[in-house]
Amino acid sequence: MDGTSPPISPWFNRDAFNDVLKRNKPVVCALSASYISTFVGYPLDSLKSRLQTTKTRMPVLTLAGIVYREEGVTGFYRGLWIPLVTISFVRAASFTIYSSTKEYCRKNSYFTGDRASDAALAGGLSGALSGSLISFTSAPFELVKVRRQLEYSIAATKGVQMVKPPNTIDAVREIFRTHGLSGPWIGFRLHFVRDTAGTALYFFEYDAMRHLLGRQRSGEQGPTPAWLPIPTSLIPFVCGSLAGVSSWALIYPLDVVKTKVQQRALAGTPPKGVWETLRRLVRGPDPKDPKPVLAGIARIYRGLGVSAVRSITTHGLLWTIFDITSHYIDHLP
Repeated sequence: MDGTSPPISPWFNRDAFNDVLKRNKPVVCALSASYISTFVGYPLDSLKSRLQTTKTRMPVLTLAGIVYREEGVTGFYRGLWIPLVTISFVRAASFTIYSSTKEYCRKNSYFTGDRASDAALAGGLSGALSGSLISFTSAPFELVKVRRQLEYSIAATKGVQMVKPPNTIDAVREIFRTHGLSGPWIGFRLHFVRDTAGTALYFFEYDAMRHLLGRQRSGEQGPTPAWLPIPTSLIPFVCGSLAGVSSWALIYPLDVVKTKVQQRALAGTPPKGVWETLRRLVRGPDPKDPKPVLAGIARIYRGLGVSAVRSITTHGLLWTIFDITSHYIDHLP
């Protein structure tokens, strides 16, 4: 015996495996972080979609109780496998585009100064490119997710008493049967604008905050500033949460309009334009008896509270796990 440990398996090459992890670090980090954060935050996302489309104001806990009574625990996770299996891969592609664009900027000396504005602009540009490209593939998956989440309200709009909701495959078939080959891209323009602007804002804010909290342009984390002396392990969670909440709050009205447009299309009701949908949400359906503007704005932001909690949870976890995985891969032999 020479004292060395035997290989794990004659078919397993640790060095080759570590090399694969290092070469595909953005994908590995994004996938591992996405699976966990998506599963944790999905019930809140489901409640958010329902709050956006209900006509009456309802406390979150009341709605959660109704969902539990009528649909059980599975009601909160209806359509989960779609984002769990697909959006996680979409997010991996998004992070890869984001990382590659930032690397391109670094190699060509774009936004490479040691200022927060340079870090923010590099992140915002990379995020905008990532969001716009990924929207072409993420739009159909999100439409199916919305279809699953709003099955009961869509059935009620059609005047149908739903006994057993269709599964995901049946929902996809129904979209193609009713709307043809272009069906999965219902509301795509709004989805494209939302994802491009939202992803740009998100990475713009995240990279700016990480720079302010001590991350160097090389990627290494330095000491935190005196005005916020928090443990370095909490920095990804804090920056991810703040970036997720603030960017989502800015584009939230657009997401509400998108969901409403998609709901009407899926329910087979006459379509309305973007501005008409927004006007009706803010001022009500009767132009002769408009609702107060503040009440309409409050309706637009219905569900923002639960959405904010979801963003804090999912984006905080996302970046925390992303950084842990990244640190692990960087220190592999």
